[in-house]
Amino acid sequence: MKNDGFKPLNFVEKSEEEMIASSRKFYETVKKRRTVRDFSDRPIPDEVIKNAILAAGTAPNGANVQPWKFVVVRNQQVKSAIRKAAEAEEKKFYGERASQEWLDDLKSLGTNFSKPFLEKTPCLIVVFLESYKIDKNGEKHKTYYPSESVGLATGTLINALHSSGLGTLTYTPSPMGFLKKILKRPENERPYMVLVTGYPAENVTVPNIEKLPLEEIAVFVD
Repeated sequence: MKNDGFKPLNFVEKSEEEMIASSRKFYETVKKRRTVRDFSDRPIPDEVIKNAILAAGTAPNGANVQPWKFVVVRNQQVKSAIRKAAEAEEKKFYGERASQEWLDDLKSLGTNFSKPFLEKTPCLIVVFLESYKIDKNGEKHKTYYPSESVGLATGTLINALHSSGLGTLTYTPSPMGFLKKILKRPENERPYMVLVTGYPAENVTVPNIEKLPLEEIAVFVD
């Protein structure tokens, strides 16, 4: 989008104590986020989804071209078509494509080719990456760092939904071309991720896993 000059930054500085408290609160909130594979069919308020997507749209991106599209799928027939196509690819993955090492690593998560959550959840948010922009005159325009930009937006979307009280599942079937066909997306878009979104099912369980400690994920160069 065109830059229309500059304006003052709307930035409110916090004291060190406030910064520490805020950072700790965010960590305590986000560390409770877990990938969910069993969802309730309870409907989600429209405004929650809209606000989460608006939050995703604030993500930093190359040259502010915002190379993303978020397709919200609630139609049951469309969700069923997505599940059918996804499971066809998953059967090939588990039966032919995945290495034994990969399959061994997935065992503890309890995953397989069956993806009922694609139909059960009230909402799928399919994230598309724009390889290039097409303006109203049909002319093509370059996008910059689209993978990085869409990744940042997707991360923001996940945290926005989590903080709103919803569960999510990042789902990336391979290949994903069927999503473009089913959802009738234009030539300049390619599927990036399916974000399964909804309330977790009652009494749902998740794998008992831990995240790496700070000393194993960070290096401080003073």
